[in-house]
Amino acid sequence: MQKPRSFRPWQPDQTSLLPPSPREWLAEDHQVYFLLDLVDELDLSEILIPAQAKDPRGEKGFDPRMMTMLLLYAFCVGTVSSRKIERACYKDLAFRVLTGNQQPDHNRISDFRRRNLDALKGLFVQILRLCQKAGMVSLGHVALDGTKVKANASKHKAMSHGGCSGPRSSWLRRSTP
Repeated sequence: MQKPRSFRPWQPDQTSLLPPSPREWLAEDHQVYFLLDLVDELDLSEILIPAQAKDPRGEKGFDPRMMTMLLLYAFCVGTVSSRKIERACYKDLAFRVLTGNQQPDHNRISDFRRRNLDALKGLFVQILRLCQKAGMVSLGHVALDGTKVKANASKHKAMSHGGCSGPRSSWLRRSTP
């Protein structure tokens, strides 16, 4: 008699004794950890001072340092839409580690970006300077060449869709025996 097949236990309603840390699931050399270390070295006074001066009543806001790092990381990975950033805070492990498993909605992300746009521009310069000191990037001059090259196609040789029907049928007659 054959032994019945056994499977791994699956109990979706069971909670674990201690919640797993998302940091254990992310590689040690991930870019998120660089940003988390970087937050203490940046001058965030242009963002923190206006945020602390707000009225303390109402719902507690997200930490401005977390929102800043969220936007910086999102820009680094090419996610600029606030709705996509919000979705990534739910689905992407790196975003979850960075935000401490908090999920700001797209309106808050967009408002934060709009309020602090000038300060964020200055932060990019600060980050580049810190990366240059760490030897991660070399800063120099970038020049773009605006040379125009004339194309080799003649406007008289280009054909429209209707103009192709005649030569096409003659090509087909020549190619079939």
